[in-house]
Order: sequence, then C-alpha cells, then structure tokens
Amino acid sequence: MFKRPALALAAGAALLLLTASAVSATAAPYRPAELEETVTVDPTGHVSADGTVTLSGTYRCTGSTGAAFVSSSVSTTKTSAAHGTSTLIQGIGGTIAVCDGVTHRWENTSRPSPAIGPGKVGVEATVAELHFEGILPLPRIHADERHEVTLTKD
Repeated sequence: MFKRPALALAAGAALLLLTASAVSATAAPYRPAELEETVTVDPTGHVSADGTVTLSGTYRCTGSTGAAFVSSSVSTTKTSAAHGTSTLIQGIGGTIAVCDGVTHRWENTSRPSPAIGPGKVGVEATVAELHFEGILPLPRIHADERHEVTLTKD
C-alpha cells in the first residue's frame, strides 16, 4: 500500500530533475562580468550661473538593434506647510549611446525650469534603445541607476 505513493514520489522527483537539466541546458549562455550592461552616475554634478545643470558618468551596453541613448533626470523634494511634501522630477538631456560592450563616458546638460540650485539631488540615469514591436517603438532598458548627487556651482 505504501509502495505506490513512494514510487510516485520517486518518479516525480526524477522527472523534476530531468526537467531542470533540460531547462538549464537551454538557458541563456553565461555572460562574463565584463559584458554586463551598466550605467554609473558621477557623485558630483554642476550648476552654471544661468541654471544649466550638467550630469555625467559612464555606461556600457551590448546588442542594441535600434537607436540607443543615455537619459538622465534630477529629482528634488520640497516640503511646505500648505502642500506637504512634493517631488519634482526634471529631465536633464540625453546622449546617443554606442552599445558595443565597451565602457563609454556620457554627459547630459539642460536648463530645467524651475531652476535647481546647488545641493544634494536624486539622479536617475538610464540606457535605453527604441525597439520596434511592429510599427510601435518601445523602450528596451539596458541599464538603470539611481544615486544621490551633489550639484556644485560652477
């Protein structure tokens, strides 16, 4: 009476092991660390006298089939008695990206409105490409990073 459940359990375990072996054999090939896609943000950005913000860092991406770029944004948080806490996110330029597996520098510049002064801000940098699904261009994210950055006056 106990032989059938034990036999079923053993057969199920064997099937699970065979399935796992087959899945791992067809899984995506291992990509060495030097081919990983990354984007970094330098810890210091700059604000010029006219309010232009400059952010920079590095990126590495591979295998793009469409137009690729590095975008960046700055987020600032303000607290007021009347409105509570609010976060403002503003785009800071974009740079064409070359997805050849080599590390490249990026630098984005923009004059946001309202102006941002010197101090600590949140920065997000993203490496993306426009990948077409039929006639619709959709973003394909290669790398994304968020950091706190200190903006200094030029």
